[in-house]
Amino acid sequence: MTAFLIENMAPLMFVALVFFLLFGYPVAFALAANGLLFGFIGMELGLLRPELFQALPERVFGIMFNDTLLAIPFFTFMGLILERSGMAEDLLDTIGQLFGPLRGGLAYAVIFVGALLAATTGVVAASVISMGLISLPIMLRYGYDRRVATGVIAASGTLAQIIPPSLVLIVLADQLGRSVGDMYAGALLPGLVLTGLYTGYILLVTLIRPSYAPALPLEARSLRGMKLVTRVVVSLVPPLVLIFLVLGTIFLGIATPTEGGAMGAVGALLLALFKGKLSMALMRQAMDTTAKLSTFVVFILIGSTVFGLVFRAVNGDLWVEHLLTGLPGGELGFLIVVNIMVFLLAFFLDFFELAFIIVPLLAPVADKLGIDLIWFGVLLGVNMQTSFMHPPFGFALFYLRSVAPRTAYLDKVTNLRTEGISTGQIYWGAVPFVCIQLIMVAIVIMFPGLVLDSVHHGPAVDIDTIQIEIPQTDYAPAPPLTFPGADQPAAPADDPGADIMRQLQQNQ
Repeated sequence: MTAFLIENMAPLMFVALVFFLLFGYPVAFALAANGLLFGFIGMELGLLRPELFQALPERVFGIMFNDTLLAIPFFTFMGLILERSGMAEDLLDTIGQLFGPLRGGLAYAVIFVGALLAATTGVVAASVISMGLISLPIMLRYGYDRRVATGVIAASGTLAQIIPPSLVLIVLADQLGRSVGDMYAGALLPGLVLTGLYTGYILLVTLIRPSYAPALPLEARSLRGMKLVTRVVVSLVPPLVLIFLVLGTIFLGIATPTEGGAMGAVGALLLALFKGKLSMALMRQAMDTTAKLSTFVVFILIGSTVFGLVFRAVNGDLWVEHLLTGLPGGELGFLIVVNIMVFLLAFFLDFFELAFIIVPLLAPVADKLGIDLIWFGVLLGVNMQTSFMHPPFGFALFYLRSVAPRTAYLDKVTNLRTEGISTGQIYWGAVPFVCIQLIMVAIVIMFPGLVLDSVHHGPAVDIDTIQIEIPQTDYAPAPPLTFPGADQPAAPADDPGADIMRQLQQNQ
């Protein structure tokens, strides 16, 4: 039994972690407890030494000194301030009027605004709740199919997962040991392509089932002509300026992601002040939520550090490496298996948990197979996006369920009875968009240039043109070596080695 435990500590440790998670234990404590438990078992078996745990304090201090993680509270605070300052409401109202004459116009507006909110807030919950509260009643009022309406709102909110400044991209960059700026640059184009796929799906729905996404009636279009143009400009300028302030400075190399997040937080405060929405209640609420989310992330990271320390001490990284590098198909087989595994785990774990538990195990294997880790991180980010949309545990679906009407109600504009939305309708509405996200995973695998062409790798260097120049010095050249018996001139009398040379010649 002892020999079996020693030989299989790594797989037993992984199975025990899955067991803890399936029973609903908090992830941070499940990770830490599992690491400590198997650490003590390893010490009892003589496999580990007690000095192993002396490395834990240094690792925890390393987390606290990690400047990259400072971007998480900055971007979270920025998103919460913007969400409560009414920017989303103004955008949805104005863009909805702009696209109103088109079939599916409100759905297009939701996707467009979802992409803009993703590029300014980076917080999925804020985007889904905002659009659910504002656009869902309007879509129901004008006859949108409930599955289409709920699906497009939830999916557009999850664009904040992949479009910078996404929080998960910060975590992935930290876990992969890569630059957040490079991760942002690599994820931008796939995020825009995914936005286009969502738009294409709505276009397909309007062609096949026009009644599912009708155009706004004429009486519902309150803005026309120059009024509409002026309103669109006024609504779009502040978020576009904020996007440049945050992402533009990061991409241009002017600011680090942490500095960009700090500027974004200040910009959000100024925008809320300009709109007259800044108050102590708003600040208190935003700071409270930001502190809770940041603490949640740090505790999971500490738990994963404890788990990872013991897991590597029992050669768990080698076990995972041998398991994955031995798959048929080489690099492609590895990518297929990893993406299937991440997709299935996303039914039970959210993106933070996946990033802290799974990515540290996969990254060394991917690096050994020669896979670019920026590309690999973006690929995992697109796949993890499905964790928000999975029925029945997708968080975006939970957020939408919390604001969607469950029972019939009287519409405040038309005074007509409107039926509520069932949980089943929300789930079925999410299914097509989960399929679109999986298509996007396949696109990233088939076209890696979609990610890598946007990443700055530095100037190309031709090694054949490299010249090595040795600078001249003022030092006198060293005297030639002399050997006893050789035909050499006698050493000068003031030479400190003359006596030694004469002694050597006499001894011959």
